[in-house]
Amino acid sequence: MLHKTPNKVRCAALFIAAPASGQGKTTVTAALARYFSVNGKKVKVFKTGPDYLDPQILAQASHAASDQLDLWMAGEQYCRQMLYDAACEYDLILIEGAMGLFDGEPSSADLAAKFAIPIALVMDVKGMAQTASALALGLADYRSDYQCAGLIANNCSTARHAQLIRDALDNKLPLLACLAKDENVSLPERHLGLVQASEVTEQLEERFTHAYQWLEEGAQRAGNDVLLALPSEVEFSPGSIDKVETQPLRNKKIAIARDAAFSFIYQRNLQVLEDLGASLHFFSPLTDSAIPDTDAMWLPGGYPELHAQTLSANSDMLAAMRVFHKQKKPVLAECGGFLYCLAGLTDLDDRFFPLANIMQGEGAMRGKRGCQGMQTAILPEGEVRGHAHHRSRSAGTKMPIGYGKRQRHPAPGEAIFREGKLTASYLHLFFASNPLVIAKLLNGELTQPDDQLLADWQTVAQAG
Repeated sequence: MLHKTPNKVRCAALFIAAPASGQGKTTVTAALARYFSVNGKKVKVFKTGPDYLDPQILAQASHAASDQLDLWMAGEQYCRQMLYDAACEYDLILIEGAMGLFDGEPSSADLAAKFAIPIALVMDVKGMAQTASALALGLADYRSDYQCAGLIANNCSTARHAQLIRDALDNKLPLLACLAKDENVSLPERHLGLVQASEVTEQLEERFTHAYQWLEEGAQRAGNDVLLALPSEVEFSPGSIDKVETQPLRNKKIAIARDAAFSFIYQRNLQVLEDLGASLHFFSPLTDSAIPDTDAMWLPGGYPELHAQTLSANSDMLAAMRVFHKQKKPVLAECGGFLYCLAGLTDLDDRFFPLANIMQGEGAMRGKRGCQGMQTAILPEGEVRGHAHHRSRSAGTKMPIGYGKRQRHPAPGEAIFREGKLTASYLHLFFASNPLVIAKLLNGELTQPDDQLLADWQTVAQAG
């Protein structure tokens, strides 16, 4: 139950972090979300950093939309407002961290510390016992600006294993749960992360149901039920963010590709478009034969490489894409959407599939090698923050109109292309970082690129 004071609200909250990726953060966070939901609590789950797949899982587990929460992508005040809004509506806030606790700038630890949210450490303890306790205590005490609520020992199946870890913690850090290795709980994966929730909905429901007992048994093995009670309440206050006073996309209809091939969509991006006044009209490049009667289009990322043959065979949709572009309607294409706009895509079996061909160039998959990282899109219309994560390359494209700016490296990031009113790049943009620039792109209010800036980028790229 939330407790309000003027401009402040208190709500139970817990930050799920780990010493590294692959420790089981998403599985544990989803299990907690479903456990408390089943017990009558309204749960809001946030995911730290740029991630499309985990939030799909977390949304299904909690029965509520899962949003991004990241200090770099949208800033402290944005995060503060999101937490405040959630605290006003929900009984419990869960935040899943990214990578290891201190990885990235800013890190999960920075976010937890900024808002005084206690951290539960998830650690895969297979193959160690007392060492796991030493690592957990080291993480808990590494900095003094956050509170560690305790250790969740994953892959800890026996009472003896749990006892060794508990004794080594020596009452310096609570042992919250000892979770057994269980294939009935683990989440399905593929090359860019977890499998999309929409592809395995029934399977996930079975795993969430099983996770309820998994958590209970894990708490019992740890010798307490602390994890199964609502965590401590945290005080949240509203953020100071600039409101968009006008609706520059009022009465604009935006076509949005959304299906198994194009699903990398931040929930917050959709909300930003609606806040800007747009009406959203979803369509499937895989199965539909026509694009909705709209004023502009957003082609998000996804897995076009897994569906290239079907996309290529949908000749009606490819023809509709070419007509849409010839009508000089604005198009924003990101990563997989960018590949779809090219002449075609070569898959890992060296098969070439013709695609929309509304911009010059071709794409090709690259196996395990790829590009990832946080970048700011330096557009002629302004800057928008986002990230890159792909295992493909493009070739034969026209000269870029701009590049992404990497967080810490001076070399140019992802190239940004423009043909007519089509703006395309490998970058996935976080619309909330600069809604007015997104409005300009989808309104077709485009600015000529800065030739000197482009020349500077080219000089840096050639020198690197």
